[in-house]
Amino acid sequence: MPAPTLPASPATPSTHRRTVRVTVALLFAAWLVDYADRLVINLVLPSLGAEFDLDRTQQGLVVSAFFLAYALCQIPGGLLADRFGGRRVTLWALLTWSVFTALTGFAWSFAVLLALRFAFGAAEGIFPPAAMKVLVERTRPEERMSANGTVMSSNALAAVITPLAVAPLVAAFGWRSAFWSTAALGVLALVAVRLWLPAPLPRTNGATDEESEAGVAGVPGADAGAGEDAGAAETARPALGAVLRKGVLWRFALMMFGYNTIVWGLNTWVPSYLSEEHGVSLTSAGALIAVPALGAALATVIGGRISDRLGGHHRTVIVPGMAVAAVALLLMANAPSVAGFVVFGTVAVFAASLAYMPIFAVPLAGLAPAYVGVGSAVVIFGGQVAGMVAPPVMGALADAFSFRVAFGFLVLGALIAAVMACLTPQDAAAFRAAADGPSTAPSAPPSPSTAKDSA
Repeated sequence: MPAPTLPASPATPSTHRRTVRVTVALLFAAWLVDYADRLVINLVLPSLGAEFDLDRTQQGLVVSAFFLAYALCQIPGGLLADRFGGRRVTLWALLTWSVFTALTGFAWSFAVLLALRFAFGAAEGIFPPAAMKVLVERTRPEERMSANGTVMSSNALAAVITPLAVAPLVAAFGWRSAFWSTAALGVLALVAVRLWLPAPLPRTNGATDEESEAGVAGVPGADAGAGEDAGAAETARPALGAVLRKGVLWRFALMMFGYNTIVWGLNTWVPSYLSEEHGVSLTSAGALIAVPALGAALATVIGGRISDRLGGHHRTVIVPGMAVAAVALLLMANAPSVAGFVVFGTVAVFAASLAYMPIFAVPLAGLAPAYVGVGSAVVIFGGQVAGMVAPPVMGALADAFSFRVAFGFLVLGALIAAVMACLTPQDAAAFRAAADGPSTAPSAPPSPSTAKDSA
């Protein structure tokens, strides 16, 4: 039985603040574990290559197997979140990905490893749109990007903590222990979300989004799962037809593809590059990787705050950010020393990470709550395709030419993101107009906060 939650009554300022704080804290923890689970494989690739006799292209395929399933499950995950509710789907995701993370530690061949990574990707793939829906239902539009920026900074923080924690663990107990440890963290996150996630904020009629869609508005003490369990299929069906046909959303997905090409290209191959080309130990590489990750964490938060202040207008942030990232990536790829590589890599990651939250700002403001799950899944899908493509392509380039050529390939991601930033609507009103508003906007008159977002 779901844990009791706050009643769906008009929120007082203190109740609202508590709801936002607790939601952000719980999603931060869940995303931290989610991202750490993904990063572990990058740190143990040299060990996997040695144990299973894998070349760099095969190692890249191990990474991309996760992203193939992860990308394919984004939109189904959004549909599940819109149908059953963000809270319930989030719990499903936490449970199943923890199971497959633990099983990865028992892999005995390349084929089994690929199968487990694919299953793990499917389990994690339903989480992002569900988590986005959870956040949207528990925040107001004017604070949403700042809250989401804080939540998503967990990814960059995981990129700092994971190598620092996993490297000595692997050195002491072997690569399998890393997967078992992160699986245990996933179980802890599952328990915390189940016990402490607050109910969604009530809308202007006193009902939460979940209750309004499920027809249980105004039931005092109704738990967060009640409306979710009874979610209306009528909401999910038009979401699939209406949202997926919107070409404007796919342009935002392509923007995310460009951004994530940089992120997952670096995350996958920097540890191997430092080890193979410069003889840096795994423990020392973990410390070096933490430097650009700290910059990414800071840039993600800054990008979210800038998005809230600009009310969208992502081109203002993304174009100059990606221009700087492109130059820094070229300098990084040609840096003769480890110090130069880390310095230029940090600049590139910081500049690119400023773009992360601005990519989401306009779609989240322009979509009605009932479509947030599928809409955000479309955008996230683009990023995961990049995670599927970049690792094996870079591995093949490194095998055929050099790591210098492989890292130079990442400039293409910066170019794609910058171009798409110029070809997408710059505010919520323009987004709804481009998406042919009636099919994505709610039929009821907009609330004052929505009107403010559209201005």
